[in-house]
Amino acid sequence: MDLLDKDGVRLSVDDAIATVTLTNPAKRNAQSPALWRALAEAGRSLPGSVRVVVLSGEGKSFSAGLDRQAFTPEGFEGEPSFLDLARGSDELLDATIAEYQEAFTWWRRNDIVTIAAVQGHAIGAGFQLALACDLRVVADDVQFAMRETSLGLVPDLGGTQPLVSLVGYARALEICATGRFVHAEEAERTGLANLVVPAAELDHAVRDLTAALVAAPRDAVIETKALLRGAAGRTYDEQRTAERAAQARRLRDLAGLSD
Repeated sequence: MDLLDKDGVRLSVDDAIATVTLTNPAKRNAQSPALWRALAEAGRSLPGSVRVVVLSGEGKSFSAGLDRQAFTPEGFEGEPSFLDLARGSDELLDATIAEYQEAFTWWRRNDIVTIAAVQGHAIGAGFQLALACDLRVVADDVQFAMRETSLGLVPDLGGTQPLVSLVGYARALEICATGRFVHAEEAERTGLANLVVPAAELDHAVRDLTAALVAAPRDAVIETKALLRGAAGRTYDEQRTAERAAQARRLRDLAGLSD
């Protein structure tokens, strides 16, 4: 069942599994403020029954990044151009970028697990969108790149934290500062990709992973995701305390003693 289909984004839901699809293959799923608003709306539209969200892009490329029309004086119809935003107040510029970031932030909610199914190009904003998800299954033709610095910009759509977390500071700096391509073998070796498969097998591999994720009891997955997401910000002893608290909740729930 389709719950949303607008501005290059389609949201379909089948019981516990939702699929968010980028639907503009003619432009290699290039991104725009309208698309970002649609992605944020997709996150708000998820029914409570959804446990796994799969993000994919139609055509040969997952997403070639920001539509270059954003850098023209006229920008997108009905939108302030980036040049106009640059001339505005600091407060307006900050608020606008924060609104754009909303499309990239909901994917790590504790109550869902998100999978990016990535083929072909995932450039700039496309790379950051793949990084927004919990897991990445990629085709063997994948080409990740962070090209913002080559445009005189910085990655500002939430991608820097997960990139550093996955590959470390030094490699993240090198990837961002050079704008070079990261191909499938390196993506798997460095942790950017959970799994690399031939392009023809991408959908099948994602279905298998999705089935495995929904097979586990939902509350246990939610608690585990919360534990793992918070681990980097805790000391070892703080993490052990968090584990005990989470396990106590699970045991009481299983015993029918939860509030």
